[in-house]
Amino acid sequence: MPDTEWPRYEVFKQDRPNRPHEAVGTVHAPDPEMALLNARDVFVRRPACHSLWVAPQDQVLTMTALEMELNPAWAEETVPEDAPVRTFHVFTRQHQRRTMVAATHVGQIQARTHREALRKALEQGEFTDRPVYLWMIVPADAITGSREEDVESLFRPAEEKHYRDQSYYSGRVFDKKALKRREREVA
Repeated sequence: MPDTEWPRYEVFKQDRPNRPHEAVGTVHAPDPEMALLNARDVFVRRPACHSLWVAPQDQVLTMTALEMELNPAWAEETVPEDAPVRTFHVFTRQHQRRTMVAATHVGQIQARTHREALRKALEQGEFTDRPVYLWMIVPADAITGSREEDVESLFRPAEEKHYRDQSYYSGRVFDKKALKRREREVA
């Protein structure tokens, strides 16, 4: 059976300029630009957002501490000496609480491959002061992100949308006039 799904993209959201990007989920899209728009529609419907990044999921190395412990050979790889050095973003999850965030951006590292970047991050120990349960390594050149000038058009309209719990509609059949009356009552 042929594969009919669009590629999957990992989504990273930054709520405010002084906050780190956080891995918040995935979207399917035919290309990075559409992935960015899909990510906006899925993950920025009402909450604050300053920046979004997307990266093809096949470009993201995700490993749990348990995976590394059970398979110590994960770190073994032969890296050609002439392989180019790239910048990799490092994301970690340092707790086991239930949350919408999978991992938080903690820094960057220079390496030739994803696994080399993870090995260096573990060796240097500068990315965490607590145990890490999940690591995500993302090459900077695989990321497509929103730009500063996109903030107004991409994210500001979501601030105008008010969240309404399903109980707001009282089980009524949707009717525009009734909705308008209800809005005037609430306002």
